[in-house]
Amino acid sequence: MSNWTVGDLEMWDDKICKVASDFDLDWFPIDYEIIDYQEMLGAMAYTGIPTHYRHWSYGKQYERTHTLYNLGQTGLPYEMIINSNPSIAYLMRENQLYIHILTMAHCVGHSDFFKQNRMFAHTNPNNVMSTFKAAAKYVRQLIEDPSIGIEKVERILDAAHAIKYQVPRYPGITYKTREEWVESERKKQQDDPTYTVDLKKYPHEPEYNLLLFIANNSRNLEEWERNLLLIVEENSKYFIPQALTKIMNEGWACTIHQKIINELNLPDQLYLPFIKLHNQVVRPHLGTVNPYHLGFELFKKIIEEKGFEEAMLIRETHNDITFLRAYLDQEFLMDQNLFSYSFKSNVKSSTIDDIADEGGWEQIRDALISNVGLNRVPVVFVMEMSKDHELRLVHEHDGRDLDIQYAQKVFNYIKTLWGDEIKLLSQVEGETWEF
Repeated sequence: MSNWTVGDLEMWDDKICKVASDFDLDWFPIDYEIIDYQEMLGAMAYTGIPTHYRHWSYGKQYERTHTLYNLGQTGLPYEMIINSNPSIAYLMRENQLYIHILTMAHCVGHSDFFKQNRMFAHTNPNNVMSTFKAAAKYVRQLIEDPSIGIEKVERILDAAHAIKYQVPRYPGITYKTREEWVESERKKQQDDPTYTVDLKKYPHEPEYNLLLFIANNSRNLEEWERNLLLIVEENSKYFIPQALTKIMNEGWACTIHQKIINELNLPDQLYLPFIKLHNQVVRPHLGTVNPYHLGFELFKKIIEEKGFEEAMLIRETHNDITFLRAYLDQEFLMDQNLFSYSFKSNVKSSTIDDIADEGGWEQIRDALISNVGLNRVPVVFVMEMSKDHELRLVHEHDGRDLDIQYAQKVFNYIKTLWGDEIKLLSQVEGETWEF
């Protein structure tokens, strides 16, 4: 039984916003939607976007989470917020008032992060909901078109989803156009007659936007198929900043909700359960890294040592990789009792590799960085397209070999989209491997 009314939520929202303004936070206006647990399951399956296009994988995710929830093997998020202007956040009807207060304060932290962090500068929050809505309408029209239908649509979407993260991972970086590159190389040749370069090479430099390259250059795609690839590519560019800042984003939101709640002077019947819930959210997890805990503790350390204004500057300029590399030091790793471990085939069990001593703390930091965000997703780029449209792809090997069976499936999806011959080069156990 709920112990709150909409009027209560509005009152506490006003108080939360007043305190947040006193901290000089700057966030998008937040529209809260009150939904039940089944609607929250649906929001989770569709990544929080109420106008997302249809695909069987979202239904699969819904059924899986719904089953686990009914079996008591998983919980539901206390909040979910969308990077848009205004931000859209969901409150679950079944939750108690103290959870909603924490959630609304937490959402202010997230929205402030969305608006201020440089990684989100190109996500077009003012128009993102209409963009998703238009994409969903287009996919629905294709499905309903008797000459196309759902099977053909899902064939292309399945393949596109398999490489949806093979797009530029660091927003805002610009590259020379082909015309600019050709002009630059010709100038080098004029200045140095011994300088040689193949001006006919295409692309002129490694192309990391595999989805866009296929959409623009495949001669075997119909127009509607190209449009589907462009839709998936746009969606990926929207979600990538969230993957790149998971630790920072959650750590900042937890930092802000704690600061706000401490200023609200909650009565004991609300403050005591809030403390319990906060501690549950930011507690360390045995055997793995809790991004809420790691981000919260790092921001806490920064604020204690350098002040809140420095933390605000950091939340504007960093992503998880630079954040961890700059502020994870030996003292912090020792305080948090962090260590690295891996599975050893010779003993058929996991054993510790490094502890946070003088000789091991940097290895722990680097191992953590290599597994955050999209760093666990292999990078594949276009090296060259020949005159007869043979595509040469290269896996950017970082010391970790591809899972051959999984990689072969992804390779087959790429062939589905390209339609002509493809070569994918990688390394496996130190030897060149060609798909």
